[in-house]
Amino acid sequence: MDQNSQSPPEKKGYLIYVIVRKIIVYLLCIAIVVGAILFASSRTPDKSLFGYRYYTVITPSMTPAYKVGDMVFVQITDADDIAVGDVITFNPSGDSEAYLTHRVTEKLTNYEGTGVTCFRTKGDANDSEDAFLIDEARVIGRVKFGVPKLGYIVRFVQLRWYFILPILLLIGVMLRLLRAYFADDEDNAEDEADSGSNPTESQADAAKIQEKE
Repeated sequence: MDQNSQSPPEKKGYLIYVIVRKIIVYLLCIAIVVGAILFASSRTPDKSLFGYRYYTVITPSMTPAYKVGDMVFVQITDADDIAVGDVITFNPSGDSEAYLTHRVTEKLTNYEGTGVTCFRTKGDANDSEDAFLIDEARVIGRVKFGVPKLGYIVRFVQLRWYFILPILLLIGVMLRLLRAYFADDEDNAEDEADSGSNPTESQADAAKIQEKE
């Protein structure tokens, strides 16, 4: 078998670099996609994406289910589909842009004969129920899941977006430097393997002379 056709095995360091690079690239892609979704949705109260909105928890009233800095993803839901025990996000006042996320403790269908469904709510960490009822018109929907501390990250990106580009550029430069470093090591290993497996012309001539003698 021709030894020249065989490439030396990749160095362990280079393999680690390749794996780390792929992980970083995939994470960046995921971050870009998630960021695009987050920024495209819910910038106004009437806007949603695929029937979902996201909100950042800013008070500890729902601890331990949802803590400050967590992000909750709310599926827009009709009042008829909300039950006692569900966690809902709602606007406590029609004149406010603030939103609360509390658990439903009581559902009042056809409240006082008005045909309107109302909800009594309570924060898991609060000692008492909320002092007001929430009518169905002010309910955004039901919380489907939350992501711990993601709200901090999104808030940082929103307020400090000009930091993100330099960081991405630095990561790109670092990856290029690592690639060049390990590529040089791989090239050197290939050169050493070639020099060790292939005799030079002078060595071949010396061997021929010895055979004749």
